[in-house]
Amino acid sequence: MHSHNLNEIKTIFVVMILTDTHTHLYAEQFDEDIDTVIANCIDKGIERLFLPNIDSSSIDGMMGLGEKYPDNCFPMMGLHPTSVKANYKEELALVEAWLSKRQFCAIGEIGIDLYWDKTLLKEQQDAFRHQIELAKKHNLPFVIHCRDSFDEIFEILDELNDAKMRGIFHCFTGNIEQANHIINYGDFKIGIGGVVTFKNSGLDKTVAQIDISHLVLETDAPYLAPTPYRGKRNESTYLYNIAEKVADIYGLQIEDVAKITTENSKAVFGF
Repeated sequence: MHSHNLNEIKTIFVVMILTDTHTHLYAEQFDEDIDTVIANCIDKGIERLFLPNIDSSSIDGMMGLGEKYPDNCFPMMGLHPTSVKANYKEELALVEAWLSKRQFCAIGEIGIDLYWDKTLLKEQQDAFRHQIELAKKHNLPFVIHCRDSFDEIFEILDELNDAKMRGIFHCFTGNIEQANHIINYGDFKIGIGGVVTFKNSGLDKTVAQIDISHLVLETDAPYLAPTPYRGKRNESTYLYNIAEKVADIYGLQIEDVAKITTENSKAVFGF
């Protein structure tokens, strides 16, 4: 039997760090067991958890989690498109007030959602434009929510595109042309979540055509749980299942996927 000294043993167990670039761990679905959920994440090497804001109602819970877990939970600030209502200018003023108060990792999540309601498209476009300008002003990346709205989002990004524009297209479910449009902006990553594990989503075939240097991983917990948890509460621990599927698509080890996608996330968030 070989005797290993401690240094050798340390190199055998390389610490794998996975990054969940999009998780709503402050949501009420986690009220009962959030500390266990985060402990389970850290156990699995999912140590970096990026928290997108929704609107004024989610700020307190999100900031509380960021204060409790400053080394693991990183809040963003922004107004979600489905929260763009008649009073959206008040909500945007609150976003601006917070941005002037403290540092955030990104503006998000922002964008356009035409799945639920098309009647407020003009307001959503206005809020999206405004928050992209805020991101540029504060030199921050922004995280895009795009649902049934690729054309509308590309129209605004094409118009505002410059060297300051960078971020993540969260929960990507588009085709290869749409992926290439995103990649051509230069400083955007594509967020891949639980949908890639769904049997008939076809997303795995699109992902196979994208270089892994463009990808980051996410759960969007508590929504969109990957197979085999589909339909249940999603949690950041299940990022592991998404990473396994991505490793399978590229013929890589999960450790490689963790390393590459975590580096990609650092390119966006800067830490």
